[in-house]
Amino acid sequence: MARSVTAKKNVKPAKAFNRPPYVLDEQVGFILRQVWQRHSSIFARDIGTNLTPTQWAALSKLAETGSCSQNQLGRLTAMDVATIKGVIDRLTARGLTETSQDPDDGRRLLVSLTRAGQQLAEKLAPNALAITRETLAPLEPKERELLMVLLNKLR
Repeated sequence: MARSVTAKKNVKPAKAFNRPPYVLDEQVGFILRQVWQRHSSIFARDIGTNLTPTQWAALSKLAETGSCSQNQLGRLTAMDVATIKGVIDRLTARGLTETSQDPDDGRRLLVSLTRAGQQLAEKLAPNALAITRETLAPLEPKERELLMVLLNKLR
């Protein structure tokens, strides 16, 4: 007996959809990366000059603390040795930072802002504050405070 072309072949009933144990959209790292991407986009658009976030971090930290060793600056800005070296090399090439040997320890390299670097840091500080405000704009004031408390707790 020939089968009908329209006959169903061993069709199993559909299983109920099981939620996977790992949902990417619910993971803190994925969410933080998306927030970082949004913040980076705002930063690039509004900083007002051709600086990367890591370059701005180094400039603003030097404006805040004054001269310090390159290694210490890396620790203060959460950058590894290779990254901070590259950042300082690029800032120095632009005339925004300068390096010198530590008079107390010839093995240590001190980094400081040049006059142009200090002026740029002062000029861009309002832009950087506005970038932070825009990044946090979707939140209510109490939510902003709570977010900062919670993020600092996760450091």
